[in-house]
Amino acid sequence: MSAHQESEASGEPTDHGKSRIDRLRARAHHALRSRTWRLRLFGLLAVQAGIAAAIAWFVAYEFLGNPSPVLAPTTAVGIVAASMGSRLRRTIELLAGVTLGLAVGDTLMPFFGIGFWQTGVVVVLAIGVAILLKGGGSLLTQAGGTAVLIATLEPPLRDLSIPRFVDAAVGGLVGLGVGLLVAPINPQRTLLRLAEPVVGPAADIMHELATALRRRDLGDAERSLRGLRGLDPRLAALDDGLSAAQEVTRLAPLRWRERDSLDFHTTAIHHLERSLHGCRSLCRRLTTALKDDEPIPEEFPQAIDLLADALPTLRRAVQVGREPREARDQILAGVELVGRAQGFVGDPTRPHVHRLGYSGLVAVGEYRAAAHDLLITSGLETERAAALVRQAVDQH
Repeated sequence: MSAHQESEASGEPTDHGKSRIDRLRARAHHALRSRTWRLRLFGLLAVQAGIAAAIAWFVAYEFLGNPSPVLAPTTAVGIVAASMGSRLRRTIELLAGVTLGLAVGDTLMPFFGIGFWQTGVVVVLAIGVAILLKGGGSLLTQAGGTAVLIATLEPPLRDLSIPRFVDAAVGGLVGLGVGLLVAPINPQRTLLRLAEPVVGPAADIMHELATALRRRDLGDAERSLRGLRGLDPRLAALDDGLSAAQEVTRLAPLRWRERDSLDFHTTAIHHLERSLHGCRSLCRRLTTALKDDEPIPEEFPQAIDLLADALPTLRRAVQVGREPREARDQILAGVELVGRAQGFVGDPTRPHVHRLGYSGLVAVGEYRAAAHDLLITSGLETERAAALVRQAVDQH
């Protein structure tokens, strides 16, 4: 997760209608909450990195006879830091990058010699080969970094290549072992904490959208749309955390018993993401409705407020392990309100009432799809969630 993402982890405070002192107080509270969230999420990584660095240094110094084992602990820390993604894959990429950098450097430096342009050529060739092999970021970085080391230090130190590769291998294996065997992350806790900077801001943005619709304020509606689009980096971080959690439950014996519960969280996260993408589509359609001066009945903003309320309600229920009945009731009540906003359709015995324009009618479908996915996030089966949505639609 980037520093920019982390700084926004708990969502920015809303400043509309506040005095300067209130805004400063809200921002200070936000900063404290954000840093607390970061410490809770990444605190274990600091412990893992310290343990891995110590073990890697000890092994390289005591068993490999390396008097200055710099690369081993450095590599171990890098592997631990990769825990918000596929750590095993990144370990393999790192070692492959070291090997590739060694191969290119050892092959070319006897012909080129040492110098500034030789260093640049070797790095270009090493990274170029890594790109042709379709390597990821770790492979590219290590291939280039190793090539620099070989190009600048290899001539006076002919025995550097083998220790560097061995040190990297030791550090990678130690980092992997600490992260998966000694002190693995708690999958469920990690996912819940990564979901915090997604769910809270999404709920706030949806409430802002409802307010914009009541005021028919196109500018605020467009800001809400940009806010929902801005959640993409946080959703990507959540996906990385899910990959890490799946890897831990697959490879770490201490976490094997959590595989079944992680399956539930995996399904929930996927449908939460689909629901939020549906909310973005809903916001886009309603923004278009405002641009086209279409009618937006009061029931629609009320329904959006209910969907927004359901997000933190559902999160709290999951955190304490309680059945999320309240969140489901809020979602279904919102579906019923959207039906009222649409008007009577599909029943030949009842008069048809046009209450929405084209974009508004499309937004109804987006709302129901988002509600359906959020019901599945709450733990319902797909068929059961669909039946409840249809039942709520029929009630209006």
